[in-house]
Amino acid sequence: MMVPMNRETPEKVELLPSLTLAYIGDAVYELWVREHLVAQGCTKVHDLHRMAIKYVNAGTQSKLVAQLDALLDEKEAQVLRRGRNAKSGRQPKHMEMIDYRRATGLEALVGYLYLEKKQERLEQIFSLLAQLIEAELAVK
Repeated sequence: MMVPMNRETPEKVELLPSLTLAYIGDAVYELWVREHLVAQGCTKVHDLHRMAIKYVNAGTQSKLVAQLDALLDEKEAQVLRRGRNAKSGRQPKHMEMIDYRRATGLEALVGYLYLEKKQERLEQIFSLLAQLIEAELAVK
């Protein structure tokens, strides 16, 4: 997993707008997925893209949120809820609004943990997410 940036982050990361946290979290999550897939031995770009879609889509992320919820501390749960409840002003295409909102909540949590430089916690969550996704993919 990548090392957090050396740049100064806002003193109160939790005060950033939820959609800003989700914006950062989306990029961090996407990079983690790519690194994870390469570490698993997937090296062909077409295969990487095809597999990454299974990890990154809103439906999968929504299911992960439901399973992750009980494992979060109060601060993490609050960040996830704020992200889930944030109004983006856009109608998602090809997905249910609730899945889109839950995915945004997950991305906000990832962005929050990344900007707070909570690398160990981020790794724990990513490890759990990988287990959940891979268990679901094995069933299909």
